[in-house]
Amino acid sequence: MTVIFESIVPVFLLVLLGVWLRRSKLVDQGMWVGLEQFGYYFLFPALLFSTLAKADFTGMKADATAIATIGSVTVMSAALLLSWPFFRVRDVSGATFTSIFQTATRWNGFMALAIAQKLYGPVGLSLTALVMTLIIIPINFYNVAVLVWFSGRSRGLGFFVFKIVTNPLIVASAAGILLNLAGTSLFPPAMTAIDMLATASLSLGLVMVGAGLKIADALRPSTPALLAVMLKLIVMPIFMVGASALLGIRGDALLVIALGAAVPTAMNGYVLAKQMGGDAELYAAVATLQTAASFFTIPLVIFVTGYVAAG
Repeated sequence: MTVIFESIVPVFLLVLLGVWLRRSKLVDQGMWVGLEQFGYYFLFPALLFSTLAKADFTGMKADATAIATIGSVTVMSAALLLSWPFFRVRDVSGATFTSIFQTATRWNGFMALAIAQKLYGPVGLSLTALVMTLIIIPINFYNVAVLVWFSGRSRGLGFFVFKIVTNPLIVASAAGILLNLAGTSLFPPAMTAIDMLATASLSLGLVMVGAGLKIADALRPSTPALLAVMLKLIVMPIFMVGASALLGIRGDALLVIALGAAVPTAMNGYVLAKQMGGDAELYAAVATLQTAASFFTIPLVIFVTGYVAAG
């Protein structure tokens, strides 16, 4: 349990740093918009590309894991979309709904990587990278599609396809996977430059989330925010662990899948919300609430899954 807490604390501290910097006079307040755009178009794509291009999946069977992880995310996404009429009659805006959707389906894979490495060593790291590879593109596809549809802008097929195929997160993920499958590599200096961008992206992304946070929203969370916390930290692990267990996945593999389902939402979704008309303030509040709550829910999910994994 201490290892889990130690993996979460740095994430939360960087979010708090962003809160403080936004309210201090130390930096030019006009820089935040530029940083958000830089993160969206360059830093986060570099992180996804670097991780997926270099992941080692040798000897791993991805079929059952793919069905369980992609299936769970798809079921959660479909259930949320079917519930839209319920939200609409309660005067929940499309922008708010997109942030509920994003924070319920996205996951902080890099927090999962850090915890998995400490708990399960190289095997845990490789298994987490496998799960990331399987679900990054579906998750980004679903979230970009929802943001396009509920943004209030054009819903034409051409516009939708254009937004999907030009989304930097989807393009970077696809390129990283293709490079990995091809068994080749980039010109080493170019890959080193991408790795340097990737290294900067996670910490800067956390600071940007904090900079966009409204303290009052986190201290007095709205009903949509609390719903998003429950969906991501409780419902998603139930879906994913249940599906994996039914498909016969056991041992460390099941524990790593549970960990991926239990971590809070990915921080890059905040930048996506800012760029595509979502409710970025709600996203920031939910991300902070989920990170704080995950101190308690991640150990609980892993503890319960341990009994299932041993069965």
